[in-house]
Amino acid sequence: MLQASFGSQHPSSDARKVADWALRSHDNRQAAFIIIDKRAARLYVLDEAGRLRGSTSVLLGAAHGDDTVPGIGQRAISEVRPGERTTPAGRFLAERGHNGRGEDVVWVDYDAGVSIHRVLTSNPGERRLARLASPVLADKRISYGCINVPVAFYETYIRPMFARQPAMVYVLPEVKSVDEVFAMAASPQR
Repeated sequence: MLQASFGSQHPSSDARKVADWALRSHDNRQAAFIIIDKRAARLYVLDEAGRLRGSTSVLLGAAHGDDTVPGIGQRAISEVRPGERTTPAGRFLAERGHNGRGEDVVWVDYDAGVSIHRVLTSNPGERRLARLASPVLADKRISYGCINVPVAFYETYIRPMFARQPAMVYVLPEVKSVDEVFAMAASPQR
């Protein structure tokens, strides 16, 4: 039976369950993949065999929830209300692209405007670097829904992973159960 190896990391049972399922079902397309555990504000990069390659703390959407507001990706960011700033849960075929500022990002859900990108530090009052380093989970909730990672982690793990092809990103739910979000008997359609 295929099982993911998280090395010295201690992922949640949900993170382990989804990683093992992705490997057993080949849902990961036999390629490297990412697990984002919203409850732990943690991102794991696993290779095609399910071996941990890197892990980091992340910043997530300011609002708790697992669903995206319909049409949110077509709105100006200034029109997104605080309760709508969720990082959606689910299975996503993510790919590299560029945001509105021309920066390279990994689009997790392009239609909803959700990406994995380098941590933004343009607003010092948000203290995003301090929030990334903080052990307090509430500190990790600041974005409009995007997943912010440290710059060095993005350059070392995320950017190279998506340089040639899309890859699966599994965003674990925080309100719903993993079984509600991931149809583990068969690959969900997204």
